[in-house]
Amino acid sequence: MICPDELARLYDAHAGALFAFAMTLTRSEADSRDLLQDLFRRLATTSLPPDLRDERRWLLRSVHNLAVDGIRRREVQGRAQTKLAEESLELFATVSDPDEAVFRRALADALGTLPAEQRGVVHLKLWEGLTFERIAELLEIPLNTAASRYRYGLDKLRDQLRPLYDEIH
Repeated sequence: MICPDELARLYDAHAGALFAFAMTLTRSEADSRDLLQDLFRRLATTSLPPDLRDERRWLLRSVHNLAVDGIRRREVQGRAQTKLAEESLELFATVSDPDEAVFRRALADALGTLPAEQRGVVHLKLWEGLTFERIAELLEIPLNTAASRYRYGLDKLRDQLRPLYDEIH
């Protein structure tokens, strides 16, 4: 069992990144909060693996697993995963520059059109700064699959955002 101080340290050190990744995967603030609550509830009643070298990687993997489980449960209950991806969310902080605000909104919408697999890899690469090797390990997929999901996702984002970017700049 993890002591309360260690649990608080883990939360303080990683909750922001875990929540951002959960938002990318679930496209729902409520579901993301539930994922974090579930993860930390589980951590409170168990212990970290004794041979753990990278706690952030392990925690990100745990959030991914919980998100996948949640998506599968929803599919079984008749909700399509694509509906989650279509929801438009405020993923980025509010800015005062109207052009940047429009672009951020368009980026959030464009991210929502990507399949969850591509969206997750794009998030881990761009916002977590992970290498493809680390992403492949984290998501338990081949290295080439991680790289191709990123490339396809980035191509789709570029195609969707290019007209707006050209118009703004």
